[in-house]
Amino acid sequence: MRSFILTRTLLAAPTILGVVTLVFFLIHMVPGDPVVLMLGDYATKQDITQMRRELNLDRPLAEQYGLYIENLVHGDLGTSVYYKKPVLKIVMERFTYTLALTVFAMLVSLLVSVPLGVISAYKQDTWFDRLTAGTSVLGLSLPNFWIGIILILIFAVKLNLLPVAGAHSASSIILPGLTLATGMSAITIRMIRANMITAIRHESFTANLARGIDVNRALFVHALKATLIPVITLVGMQFGLLLSGAIITETVFSWPGMGRLLVDSVMTRDYPLLSGTVLVIALIYVAVNLVTDILYYAVEPRMRKTS
Repeated sequence: MRSFILTRTLLAAPTILGVVTLVFFLIHMVPGDPVVLMLGDYATKQDITQMRRELNLDRPLAEQYGLYIENLVHGDLGTSVYYKKPVLKIVMERFTYTLALTVFAMLVSLLVSVPLGVISAYKQDTWFDRLTAGTSVLGLSLPNFWIGIILILIFAVKLNLLPVAGAHSASSIILPGLTLATGMSAITIRMIRANMITAIRHESFTANLARGIDVNRALFVHALKATLIPVITLVGMQFGLLLSGAIITETVFSWPGMGRLLVDSVMTRDYPLLSGTVLVIALIYVAVNLVTDILYYAVEPRMRKTS
């Protein structure tokens, strides 16, 4: 197990270096002078020169890249021009909000999609299966911002049960969490249903029932275990995307997470904050993929035999 984790981590290292390099050069390829964009058209030449020196933009590109890598090694992503605080500190503060929202949405999604997907497969071609399939298609078709607005109108405006926006109380996470969980549940239900149908048709499922195993145990333990690999893939991808910042949902609900921070950094033309946020988002996605690979190894015995 340790050797597998070490191997996957070493293989992820070139990817991380590639991400760091790509973020650096993409930011530098943005049209226009970033210093002028940050300071505005009325900035003096002295202000522009000073800012360019602070951001090391007065040095050759190769030297800038070397300093960028050196600072990253020491955990320095620079200082935000708008907030006047270290970028890493700002990003980590916002990351806690995104992590809380992601975990809540993922838990709601799994609590809904796993039983519905399993039962829908077991009751294939019945009214329950058709209703679940139709609801899943609807959930996939509706954009997140529309779902969020409808939830706000119903639960915040009409019923006055939940906060409209912000993160001022524990209940503030419910509406944005349900918004994200809707689309996630729709995809996961379809994935689980498709794989469960194959598992139920397998002779091992019939054999379990013949041995007197309860149908619920045969479904939710034995058959569901056989579908874990594709489900882990899907959930890992969704988790990575949400941790990377659900930009639209966080903007609709004014949720102070990574997605909202990314939008704010663009709006305020905060060059160091934009660069740091994009980099952390990319690294989070790489880390989630690494964790997903480790979960494969833990769940699938055949991987342990071949490694």
